[in-house]
This record gives sequence, structure tokens and C-alpha cells, in this order.
Amino acid sequence: MNRIKIGLLSICCLGGCFGCAEPVEPLTLHDNNNTPQTATLLSGFASTVKGQIDQPDDVDYYKFQTKNPNYVSVSLSMPDELNLDLALYDSLLHGIDSSSLGGHAAEHLVIQLPSPGRFLLKVKGLPGSYSTAGFYRLSVFLGDSSRIADGPHLQLGNPTRAAPITDSLANFLLIKDQYAMSYNSLLGEANWVAWQLNSSWQGETTRLNDFRSDTSLPLFWYRVSQNDILGTGYDRGHLCPSADRTTNSTDNSETFLMTNIVPQHPDNNQGPWSELENYCRELTLEGAELFVTAGGYGSNGNLAGGKIRIPANIWKIIVVTEPGTGLAGISLKTRVVAVDMPNAGGIRNSDWRSFRVSVDHLEEATGFDFLSNLDEALQSVLEAKVDGL
Repeated sequence: MNRIKIGLLSICCLGGCFGCAEPVEPLTLHDNNNTPQTATLLSGFASTVKGQIDQPDDVDYYKFQTKNPNYVSVSLSMPDELNLDLALYDSLLHGIDSSSLGGHAAEHLVIQLPSPGRFLLKVKGLPGSYSTAGFYRLSVFLGDSSRIADGPHLQLGNPTRAAPITDSLANFLLIKDQYAMSYNSLLGEANWVAWQLNSSWQGETTRLNDFRSDTSLPLFWYRVSQNDILGTGYDRGHLCPSADRTTNSTDNSETFLMTNIVPQHPDNNQGPWSELENYCRELTLEGAELFVTAGGYGSNGNLAGGKIRIPANIWKIIVVTEPGTGLAGISLKTRVVAVDMPNAGGIRNSDWRSFRVSVDHLEEATGFDFLSNLDEALQSVLEAKVDGL
């Protein structure tokens, strides 16, 4: 697969009404006092700017351009008293995506750009309580769309709109050849890990057990080590299982990165959770292709001096499809298996089927948006069902 490619980005804030479709040249950045600053970026860095909204209906505009079909990741954070509307338009002012934010938000939008060209990002104040300095922080990052839209692991969507921006401390997008994830540096573990599973991912490679820190995380973040969970009474529990990646040693080794590991009670990890993992692989040997997402929520305390959360529950969603059909192969008859297991003792001999729930249940528990790339009507039906096979 191709690595992420970062385009050159220029961004400008006009701080007032956008009167025409074409950007003003040269592209420069202005704050609300109209003081120009340099806006050209070096390749590989997000553009981060500071804006100010003092009253409802106050509007800032940012423009950027790209020469390749990319995705754009937008990160916006603000104080409690600020409520904002974020919208992206093409050069003809056709809307592409939008979101209303507020209350100390740090939301991230990952938006597929329809084509190369120039785009307009609008930040507008919404009714609410405003301080004398309603400052917000905006980061924009361009990347290769194939790693987001066309990769095998996120075909069903990005449940938290995670973005590859280092400001995204609690929702950082990591895409590896073997799986994709939203990593939460504040919890020391992934919010979720998503992966494709079919017979092509399974071979004869033996389990490597090379647990280690993930050096792809930003340098200033704490990198969980292989010893932080060892000896605590919890297993180093995989989200994407080692046995799901046995085609070669590289694939198997990547599952032992500590970003793919959570503190998991042995009765969960070695009991119904393990049985469910085995069942998933059995389905692929029967000819199915699975799209799997897993993670934890809640808290049973922490480890490593507060650097790693012990999740109270471990969950998984499995969408069962025909190989190679992708989204087109998902219908009202598609089987969706969702489970919610307590991360606690006493369940080692429990049947994994006794923990089945609906996807709606997991969305309520986690706050995530699963199966978001499906048609909304189809989502509604599939997410409400509890598997009964």
C-alpha cells in the first residue's frame, strides 16, 4: 500500500464576508485584526491557526488548495462558552461537509475532497455565551485519500472521525497495513481498532510475542511499554488478534505493538473473548469476509501511574460479508454481531453469545458512530438488531 503523502498547503483567513468563489492571491493568513502572517507550509506538517469569534454570526474564512485528490482532516478546539459551526465548500461554494461544535470541543472531521482544486473552510459563531476573547484553535492537514477511503480497514467508516493531527491527543488516526485505529494518548490505549479479516490474512506464521512500544506515535507522547501491563494481574490483550495476522512475520509482529493492546482480565481474554476470536476465524475458513471493530469503554482504574486506563468493558462489532463485495455486499440481510463483555473475573467459562447486544447499544455506551459509511436507512436497521445465530 502507498504511504500517506502530504501535500503543500496554503491557508488564509479573511475575517469577514467571502464575496467571490475564487481565492484572493496571494494566499495569506490574517487574524481578526487583519494582521497578515505567513501561511505557506512545509510538507508533512498541519497548518494550525488561532482565530477569534466575539459574537454570534461572526465568521472567519480559510482557504486552501491541493493539486491531488486528497482527504482533509480538520481539528477545531474552543473554550466552553464558544459555539461554532464548521463548513467546507468547493470553489463554487457548493457545500461538502459541515458540523456544529461547542462546549470545549475538540472535534475532528475527516472529509473526502471530490477533486483537486481550491476549497473554503468557514467558521461561524452560533448563539451562546461569549467571553471577550472567544479564541479557537484550528488545524488543517492534507493527506492521500486512498489511505482513508480505499484502504481495506475503514470501508465501513471512521467511528470517531479520527485525524492524523498531533493536536488530536484523544483521537489520533493511525493507519497501518494490518489495521487502522483511533489512539487516545490520554488513556494510553486505542479508542477503537478496525481491521478486515478474510482467508488471505491467515497463513502458517507462528505467534511472535514481540510486545513493544509503538514508535510511530508523536515523540512527545508517552509510549506504553511492553512491561507496563506485565505482572499487574491483567493480560496484555490484543484488539486485532495475533492469530488474525499470520500470513507473514511482519503482519503478526505489528499486532504486538502496545497501541493494539489493552489491559484485559484473564477471565475475559482467555475465556469468551478468545472463543469469539476463534469463531471469527472459523467464519473466514468457511468463505466469509469480516469487517471487525473492537475497543473498550469505562474505567476499572489505571496502570503505570495513571498513564493506562483499565477499561470496564471490552466490545466488538463484526460485519459478515462475501469476499470482495465491500459496501456493495451489505444489505438488510447482512449479519452483524456485536458483543459487550465485562472486563472482569468470573466469566471465563461463559459462552460469548451471552454477551451479544445491538450496535445501537454500543453507540450509546461509547458515543461513537459505527457503520457510518452505510446508507442511513440501512444503518438504522442493522444497528438495531441483536444477532441470534
